Amino acid sequence: MPNLEHAAYPAADLLHLESLVPCRESQVSLLLSVFGERQQFSFPSIFIYGHTSSGKTYVMQTLLTTLQLPHVFVNCVEYFTSRLLLEEILIQLQSCSPGTGQTSPVHCDTLNDFVRLFKQAVPSQELQNETLYIVLDRAEQLREMEANILPAFLRLQELTDRNVTVVLLSEIVWELFRPNIGCFEPFTMYFPDYSIGHLQKILSQNHPPEYSADFYAAYINILLGVFYMVCRDLKELRHLAALNFAKYCEPVVRGEANERDTRKLWKNIEPHLKKAMQTVYLREISSSQWERLQHDGGEPGQLKGLSAHTHVELPYYSKFLLIAAYLASYNPVRTDKRFFLKHHGKIRKTNFMKKHEKTSNHLLGPKPFPLDRLLAILYSIVDNRVAPTANIFSQITSLVTLQLLSMVGQNDQLDGPRYKCTVSLDFIRAIAR
Repeated sequence: MPNLEHAAYPAADLLHLESLVPCRESQVSLLLSVFGERQQFSFPSIFIYGHTSSGKTYVMQTLLTTLQLPHVFVNCVEYFTSRLLLEEILIQLQSCSPGTGQTSPVHCDTLNDFVRLFKQAVPSQELQNETLYIVLDRAEQLREMEANILPAFLRLQELTDRNVTVVLLSEIVWELFRPNIGCFEPFTMYFPDYSIGHLQKILSQNHPPEYSADFYAAYINILLGVFYMVCRDLKELRHLAALNFAKYCEPVVRGEANERDTRKLWKNIEPHLKKAMQTVYLREISSSQWERLQHDGGEPGQLKGLSAHTHVELPYYSKFLLIAAYLASYNPVRTDKRFFLKHHGKIRKTNFMKKHEKTSNHLLGPKPFPLDRLLAILYSIVDNRVAPTANIFSQITSLVTLQLLSMVGQNDQLDGPRYKCTVSLDFIRAIAR
């Protein structure tokens, strides 16, 4: 029995729409109820919010395209000023009008011009008797534009006296949009995150025709078991599924296992999924490079994660500053004389065998250090003489901005700023090489 039913739309179109938007049937059903029939005036403005990759943009595009509803779809990041945004809406509106040839350039400087040109762009009887939908994706960018843009879009139906509905898609809640002076309240709708069951169902639909659906579903189950705790993004998971499926199938292709030998398949794919964990979201290598690495049987060390990669782009003295910061964070202050001075004199071993110092400093975490100690260690580990110029201090600020160092306390402390080193030992070893 189909989940989507509406008297205004053909059952075949609704059935096709349901197959295109799995796990979003309740949201689509609610949208159809709000839209009503084609000739009816819908709600003036609809606000849809939810986390990234929750299907907001895809569902709206699929719904409007499948049911062939006249619409304008604009990404507010691409058209980041009010003039660009208003002109793009009018340009797309020309192609919605039946009998209109190629679009002509439009000049729209103010909101009054937009309302006037909007009325002229919807002259046909077909568009006047049918709801026109203006979808503004990444609508949080509207808050950076003129103060009258957002209230005007919320009541565009009233300003233009046309059958138009504005749909705002955003990743933040409506309370962060609402102006202080008040405005027309839109119909708000929430898209929840996909659960692990939803992701399993959606990703399993993309199974290759040469393999059974159960075999691919078992692979998706293994993939989600590894990545679900660190990645909920459907696009990223789909990319990972396509990238690693060939490695999962290797034992079946070589005849070493059949499709039901889940244990053998898991042992074959496990080390490669662990390597893929290092590059989730980062795209440090292309898909072709990753496939070549898998085919050549590369070791995990050949694929560097971010922690072993970032130092390549650091300036020369920033590397020494980071090494000095690590030494200052993990070595006690009284060891500086022993480590960084040539003629430090004799030091009794009993001083280093105190009970509370037997624990590794790496287990205790980084300790804060003052700026003058950092510079003193820097001068001792750099071969040539380094002058304390503004360039050195600006590089320290850059390391804090990159979150390789963290500032402890406030900037207005009388005894000077204190820092902590936040990178790992492997990172420092990679820089030291």
